[in-house]
Amino acid sequence: MGKIVRVLSNDGGVLCTAVDSADMLREIARLHESSQVVTAALGRMAAAASMMGAMLKYEGDRLTLRANGGGACGTLTAVADYRGNVKCCAGNPKATVPPKEDGSLDVEGLVGRDGTLTVIKDMGLKEPYVGQIPLASGGIAQDITAYYSFSEQIPTVCGLGASFGEKGEICGAYGYMVQVVPPVSDKSIKVLEENIAKMDEVTQISEHGADPERIALTALSGFGAEILDSWDARYFCDCSRERTLGVLASLGKKELARLAEEQDETEVCCHFCNKKYKFSADEIVKLLKD
Repeated sequence: MGKIVRVLSNDGGVLCTAVDSADMLREIARLHESSQVVTAALGRMAAAASMMGAMLKYEGDRLTLRANGGGACGTLTAVADYRGNVKCCAGNPKATVPPKEDGSLDVEGLVGRDGTLTVIKDMGLKEPYVGQIPLASGGIAQDITAYYSFSEQIPTVCGLGASFGEKGEICGAYGYMVQVVPPVSDKSIKVLEENIAKMDEVTQISEHGADPERIALTALSGFGAEILDSWDARYFCDCSRERTLGVLASLGKKELARLAEEQDETEVCCHFCNKKYKFSADEIVKLLKD
């Protein structure tokens, strides 16, 4: 089970959200049987979406985070609810790229940056909010930082990462997001910059076994910060047979008629959890009549 922690500065001007996403990452690797570098990329997407989802207000709110940089993994998608529960998928979960010169995973090379980062917030309004920016790096954290700066005008620092053992096992995964509510004094900005500079890289933090409370309190050191709230979050796919029928119905009558005529059984696989749903030709015909 993952954990989200939010810490607020004494003056209410700085908020840090941190997540322990190691269990989410293990579930991602199990469900998608992804390569190590795709697992790392999906882990960053999941952690970011989880923290961003936790900023939504209401139970039915949903956030979708999508990165497509033209890289070998194809489009990366993560969907989170208002509690930070998340699901994700990759266009090509088996994709691989050579490591960087220092031996670390080349997530940026895998994702690419010839494309966009898209944020969709479905908050029950007539139309969802859609924000989109060109990818800044493909490493996800820098792209999230750029998104908030350009699309929402919220000064933000985001850090994401994971650590793997010698045999490829997942040792830890964390993320943090520091956001400032303007106007902010030069003194506050200086303290924040010093705090971020002193923090370990997120991958190193996870190797040391740090918890999200420590990460968030370290980021806001000197601000008289206190823990605002915390709760459990997990990898969770809400697909069902009924939802999948709805997806089939959206294909339109022409495509449904073709499916019913050409095959006795139609199989639909959920991209987020790989669960398979089978529908008979009679069920497809029934959809045509509804």
